[in-house]
Amino acid sequence: MSDDFEKLSGLTPPKASAEARARALTAAMQAFDERQENSTATQGSVQPVRQSSIFNRIWSPIMNRKLLAGSALATLLVVPAAAFLTLELTRNGAPFGESAQEIALKDEAKKEVQRQRPEPQMAAKKAATDELARQREAKTLEAPASAAVESEAAAPAADAMANGVARDSAAPLSAVGGMQPQMTYQPAPIAQEKSLIAPPENRERFGKADSNPVKSVVTDPVSTFSVDVDTAAYAFVRRSLMEGQMPERDAVRVEEMLNYFPYDWPRPETAAEPFKATVTVTPTPWNGGTRLMHVAIKGYDVVPAQAPKANLVFLIDVSGSMDEPDKLPLLKSAFRLLVERLKPEDTVSIVTYAGNAGTVLEPTAVKDKAKILSAIDTLQPGGSTAGAEGIDAAYALAEKAFVKGGVNRVMLATDGDFNVGPSSDDDLKRLIEDKRQSGIFLSVLGFGRGNYNDALMQTIAQNGNGTAAYIDTLAEAQKTLVEEAGSSLFPIAKDVKLQVEFNPAAIAEYRLIGYETRALKREDFNNDKVDAGDIGSGHSVTAIYEVTPTGSPAVLNDDLRYAEAQKPAAEASPHGGELAFLKIRYKKPDGDRSELITTPVTEANAVPALAEAPNDVRFSVAVAAFGQKLSGVTALNDYAYDAVIDLASAAKGADPFGYRAEFVNLVRLAKGLGGSRN
Repeated sequence: MSDDFEKLSGLTPPKASAEARARALTAAMQAFDERQENSTATQGSVQPVRQSSIFNRIWSPIMNRKLLAGSALATLLVVPAAAFLTLELTRNGAPFGESAQEIALKDEAKKEVQRQRPEPQMAAKKAATDELARQREAKTLEAPASAAVESEAAAPAADAMANGVARDSAAPLSAVGGMQPQMTYQPAPIAQEKSLIAPPENRERFGKADSNPVKSVVTDPVSTFSVDVDTAAYAFVRRSLMEGQMPERDAVRVEEMLNYFPYDWPRPETAAEPFKATVTVTPTPWNGGTRLMHVAIKGYDVVPAQAPKANLVFLIDVSGSMDEPDKLPLLKSAFRLLVERLKPEDTVSIVTYAGNAGTVLEPTAVKDKAKILSAIDTLQPGGSTAGAEGIDAAYALAEKAFVKGGVNRVMLATDGDFNVGPSSDDDLKRLIEDKRQSGIFLSVLGFGRGNYNDALMQTIAQNGNGTAAYIDTLAEAQKTLVEEAGSSLFPIAKDVKLQVEFNPAAIAEYRLIGYETRALKREDFNNDKVDAGDIGSGHSVTAIYEVTPTGSPAVLNDDLRYAEAQKPAAEASPHGGELAFLKIRYKKPDGDRSELITTPVTEANAVPALAEAPNDVRFSVAVAAFGQKLSGVTALNDYAYDAVIDLASAAKGADPFGYRAEFVNLVRLAKGLGGSRN
């Protein structure tokens, strides 16, 4: 056999005719078409053998034998080999017509995907698809005939590259019938892609408190509670509705919705009288058998020029959970607004916490504003949340720059996630209670959704002699920290408590609307050791009781069998003309002993129809109705959202900032979203 090959190698082989070559290629292409039509295989290679190995097995023994070079036998072997190679490559999904440049581009795309692992692969997929589309356009201009073949292969190729598949390492082949080797892909499991769109975990936490019950005046004639000037609940409710969701019922605190709005209640004339109380009695719009006793308190408004010097410490959460547009970036903008509002002699310090607490800015006078703003701009998120350690560091700085007779306040800005260190509400409550004895108050600004810990924020603010607000927009930051800076920063009274005693001769039952988390025991009213809420400069506080007159068909509780003889006669009582008696206890900001203000409530405080009440009274009643409906109070089941809209719209009055118009729109949204809660 070897002698025969030696003889053949010395002969001049006949030149293959063009017709023979055409017939061979036609046969190969027919075999390819038949194979393609009958194949049920999916894209990609399912064989353990790489295409480069297939090629090497066929091509190397032929080309490496010099004796075949230029021989007739080479022609006889090459053409069938080309057909066989075509079938093998087709079996593994290789398209025709790709250039070496295109293969190199795909190779670079594949490498980029691997460099990005384990990041989500959607961006890499888009980049690969875009690049292939660009190449298709370029190639279409040069060779339209090959573009169609490449287009069919582009989509699976881009998908495979984006899913992190392997590429065969074989070098490009020389042209054999125009074919070149193609990458082999193994698709990644679909489960990996599904995990990329898993919904985020909702870790929002709200305190739970049942709505106040209807109480009988005969058995329980006294109602006692702490004032509340927080506004966080209203801002959170607004955000939920604007995002197309009904708020969680535990997130709705009616008193915070009432106190969100500025009211023009009568105010005291001098600082000697820190606040003034105004009581109005009206019919109840949702129950014809009851009345509303509306209690409004307005604090003395400190003139800005007379405002005491402020020593503020910004305690800022920069943990990983704050890495959202509506958290740290919004927080930084909010504090920039506040700095612009302060006086040059005020001081600002900055403490951050994430894993460990750190001092970003020592006490610095506001006259050096650029330094303060620069420190705010450098804040970056990252780490866990060592909140308690941050509070310790903040109080240390507040004590370092303490202003006697001035305002000393820590302002905590967070989404409420304290997941390192003392993290229970009770532990933090004790920590804050210990610190407030030094005369340093604490306020809380909440940010963000998904991780919002409202319950913890309320605990901290209530026990730190401070306020709690929720900042969902820069406009809300402007309202809270600029327009209402005086009431937020400058207290005029602390430990403010209200107590109402109802006259059983005139009132059979009562229900306090809201203030569930601010309830106090009757004996707490005169106990100066019991902490209560604070009122700032110009603050207004609104509380509403729904009361049932004696003899009304709306009375829910039966008379007591054995209390008949104890019922007082109205004509025999020296206070027979009174409906109730309002008492207010408060301490001055630097005082330890409380003072008392009293106000009797009589029919002189009543109006015969709700429409005759001032706009502020009617609008606040609309807000109270809306809050009760959102929180699921059954007494409002038959009072429709449309009735709330009509009441609020007719009582908007002067609305320079558009807060009341916005409220009416929120009620409309709730009507659309509420379904059965309409």
